[in-house]
Amino acid sequence: MNRGTVITEALDLLDEVGLDAVSTRRLAKRLGVEQPSLYWHFRTKKELLNAMAQAAMAPHATVPLPALPDDWRAWFLDNTRSFRHTLLMRRDGARLHAGTIPTADLDRIARKMEFLIASGVPERDAQMAMLAAGRFTVGSVLEEQADTGPANGPVDGADQSADIPVIDHESAFEAGLALIVDGLAGRVKG
Repeated sequence: MNRGTVITEALDLLDEVGLDAVSTRRLAKRLGVEQPSLYWHFRTKKELLNAMAQAAMAPHATVPLPALPDDWRAWFLDNTRSFRHTLLMRRDGARLHAGTIPTADLDRIARKMEFLIASGVPERDAQMAMLAAGRFTVGSVLEEQADTGPANGPVDGADQSADIPVIDHESAFEAGLALIVDGLAGRVKG
């Protein structure tokens, strides 16, 4: 048993039982070891969850970085969609990710920021747009993963006579993302 095996099994356990049911006791049983042996690799459950969150983000963390003359708008949209897609790949992916600090991804984040700035986005606006898009995406996926109702169906207790269309999660996400990008476009220099 090594650190990678523990993380892989912990992510598989997450997909099977959900974040609330993931425990070091359950993980140790799954691995066929005593619970204290997990502490050799992870001193605390929080440390394990952070490692799981980092590993779960691997598909997004391997997407090629942008470079000039790439269009910043197209890249920003693709980057945020990739982040959403990666969070949706795991049961409770957004909850697992929420509150973690992307220490392994800091160089990539800096390169993304450099690209936006080189594309004419003011530095502070680039920071705020990346932060807003990240939080918007996590929030959107949290809502989507918490939704247990029928896809595109009416909300329980909703007034069926109202002419308010039901918006699916992806359409709502795309509309919000467009608002972020359109707002940022108004601040780009040159």
